[in-house]
Amino acid sequence: MSEGKFPYKKGPWVVDGERVVFENPWIRITDHEVKRPDGEPGEYGVVHFKNRAIGVLALDQDGCAPLVGQYRFPLNAYSWELPEGGGPLNEPPLEAAKRELAEETGFHAAVWIKIAEFDLSNSVTDEAAVCYLATDLTPGECSPDPTEALDQRLVTFSELYNLVLSGEIRDSLTVIMVLTAYAKALRGELPALICQKILTVEDQKRRDGTP
Repeated sequence: MSEGKFPYKKGPWVVDGERVVFENPWIRITDHEVKRPDGEPGEYGVVHFKNRAIGVLALDQDGCAPLVGQYRFPLNAYSWELPEGGGPLNEPPLEAAKRELAEETGFHAAVWIKIAEFDLSNSVTDEAAVCYLATDLTPGECSPDPTEALDQRLVTFSELYNLVLSGEIRDSLTVIMVLTAYAKALRGELPALICQKILTVEDQKRRDGTP
């Protein structure tokens, strides 16, 4: 049966009913009355996001990336991250990425490459992410959202990579963008000039099989 007419199936789950238990401009939480895959009755809560998660790994001519620092309310902790935010589901992800980069750092980029698409926490939410690598940067004035109190700093890609590996940076979009960009550069799946910004001399020698 089609979703919304009860009962209907979601894979091995049977949905007998559902109700919205909370909603605001950013999320909607739906509680589902279900039959589990084992046939027993149960319930399943899902957080539906009204925006798509967007992330940007921007690299300047020296191979440095702008990081944004901000306090994250849910974690009660300060976090250094690559520029990221949310884009309406009906907005092209690239347009949202351009806006987020400009708002949070002031940079505009001439070259954009999609490097990752993924689901953020697929056991409780349908939130999806799209991430880009941006280069050929032009500086400008940043204009963060009124709810954001941001700090900025520039780090080399090598420094950024080590911050991720050490666990000092824990933000999921940042971790995935950095590791994906590094892996793609090692495999030669990015333009040569970008690979040079990402890889150390030793990395390039190992990739090329030279001593």
